[in-house]
Amino acid sequence: MRIDIQARGFDLTEGLREHTVRRLQFALGWANHDVRAVSVRLFDINGPRGGKDKRCRIQVPFAGAANVVIEDTEDDLYVAIDRAAQRTERAVVRRLERLREHPHDRLVSREGAEADAARDAVAAMGTD
Repeated sequence: MRIDIQARGFDLTEGLREHTVRRLQFALGWANHDVRAVSVRLFDINGPRGGKDKRCRIQVPFAGAANVVIEDTEDDLYVAIDRAAQRTERAVVRRLERLREHPHDRLVSREGAEADAARDAVAAMGTD
């Protein structure tokens, strides 16, 4: 699994990079065959002003289906990464189950894929 990590608004430290990789490998390592790449974007929205402004956005692409996209915003970036990784794992489990139960759904229309992605995002936010 290839993990692409980028930071916006701050310098990405080696410790933060290692933490992110370790959490994603723990959360998604079981799906190595199905998940080839993961994109992680880390943001410090308010910069030095502080507040609940550390955001982690994780995107997992699926061929022929909508991407799984999870975001979490917290005071502490490590907490945001942990929560987003947990939620991403649950969303990937649901997506893979759906794809295995209904393999013909891989050819859904763009509108259907976008609706699935929106439903997954809402469901993932409600399961915390």
